[in-house]
Amino acid sequence: MAAQMHNINVTGKQDCILEPLCFPENFSDGVCLASSSDGCPMTCALCPDLFPASEKDQLLKHMVLEHKLVIADVKLIADFSQYMLYWKKRFTEQPITDYCSVIKTNSEGPVDQQEHYFLLCDALPEDRILREQLQQRRLEEVLEQQQKERDDETFHRICMFCSEEFTGNRSSLLNHMAKEHSFSIGLPDNIVYCDEFLNTLESKLDNMQCLYCEKTFRDKTTLKDHMRKKQHRRINARNHGYDRFYVINYLELGKTWEEVQSEDDREMLEDEDDDWSDWQAHPVCAVCLFCDQQAETMDKIYTHMQETHEFDLHKLKMDLSLKFYQQVKLVNYIRRELHQCRCYCCQEKFESKEELVQHLVTAGHVMQLPDVSHWDQPQYYFPTYENDALLTALSDGESESEGTNHSSEVPVIAEDISNLKVLRQTSVLNKLLKDRGATN
Repeated sequence: MAAQMHNINVTGKQDCILEPLCFPENFSDGVCLASSSDGCPMTCALCPDLFPASEKDQLLKHMVLEHKLVIADVKLIADFSQYMLYWKKRFTEQPITDYCSVIKTNSEGPVDQQEHYFLLCDALPEDRILREQLQQRRLEEVLEQQQKERDDETFHRICMFCSEEFTGNRSSLLNHMAKEHSFSIGLPDNIVYCDEFLNTLESKLDNMQCLYCEKTFRDKTTLKDHMRKKQHRRINARNHGYDRFYVINYLELGKTWEEVQSEDDREMLEDEDDDWSDWQAHPVCAVCLFCDQQAETMDKIYTHMQETHEFDLHKLKMDLSLKFYQQVKLVNYIRRELHQCRCYCCQEKFESKEELVQHLVTAGHVMQLPDVSHWDQPQYYFPTYENDALLTALSDGESESEGTNHSSEVPVIAEDISNLKVLRQTSVLNKLLKDRGATN
């Protein structure tokens, strides 16, 4: 398993950077580890039986009844079909007891009434690695899809609340619905699979169904009046059918946005009695790509890299028309190559980082990059160094050139304060103050 978790360099020493975890090499033959398998038939891990993707519960029931195999925390598995394929192959290579805990039922009763069940869970390191890898693949797929939708200018759709037609970027329609119809599903850049999302909402409206309480009405006029009067022009956040359309739900293994937020709230409640009066925030420092120089502002670190190392990240971004996620992968790629004392341009290996930096200058490789296929890889979504502040300064080239981005177009509705003066005059506190003044 160590060979799967660590990258081994040419000197035979383990590299301290944890690479994205890899499956056994022989597993890649004929099996695609991508979440695109959603919708494909699922196979039992212990027999040839197949089940439709929509009948996962039937497959789990089959494995328990027929094979005594129990899989723990199924909801934490990002791609169950590929998970089954992986273990189907592994179970043909070694006995199931090498991977599963054995649970004996009725252990104190007669032997003929005892049964042995097999528990497959992430307590097994190999299973945990598999689950994390499937989650990473799912996240990569979602981020790529989100970037495509952010860049797509061929979007064409009619507003579901009026007859106005929208062509271009999806943000124009979403912002229109928020501003004109008080119906917001969130910032455009937080949404993925937008077309499918809108199709789902339109289908509910076509079936005379309220988008919030999901009650059905006899006609559209009654439905519109209901949604307006009850303030149901919104989606129900507790309807987990919408979770797949928001990127935040893919970030943590098996957790929805509600669970992440509730954890944050619990931490705040647990710490509310602590004394934070002496706490001081330490400024986040960005570290140079080529040396140990740090700076508290991004402008300073960019200036340092330009003046000291003749490296201009902004110029590379503009020359190559790099999107946000491409910039992330490029920075992580350069970080990793420099950590391994390898030239990111020609791949020549050096004994020290100082020799490598000198080579970059003398060979003129500082501003030269290899073919895009070398660094525009999913594995470079993940940072080389934890809390790399340089990544937080990246932005879309489009945002800088136009001075704005699509998400900034989301309207902000001001609070109605027209009756604030009246409320003050009639408040209980104001009345008490007047009575006290009259008494004095």
